Amino acid sequence: MAWIYLLVAGLFEVVWAIGLKYTEGWTRLWPSVGTLAAMVVSFWCLSQSLRSIPIGTGYAIWTGIGAVGAAALGIVLFGDSASWPRLLCIGLIVAGVIGLKIVS
Repeated sequence: MAWIYLLVAGLFEVVWAIGLKYTEGWTRLWPSVGTLAAMVVSFWCLSQSLRSIPIGTGYAIWTGIGAVGAAALGIVLFGDSASWPRLLCIGLIVAGVIGLKIVS
């Protein structure tokens, strides 16, 4: 169950990271409310997962899911660069997350 909590925490990290863009510096009410709610869910699920997953592993995987998800959605939603060096670096993050899961 801890790994499911960690996955959900990572997905909600992506939601709040992307939500930050839509808040326009916390000047838009509903995107701000949604972003704050996603933060709460993300942190709560992370805290639940860390009851049995080592902190270093859990935190690294949580941030990895968030970084890869935010980068991918940045490409799709905001036209961020999809250059091969950038995609290679994103792939390295994915490899690191997979590696941490395998050795845990």
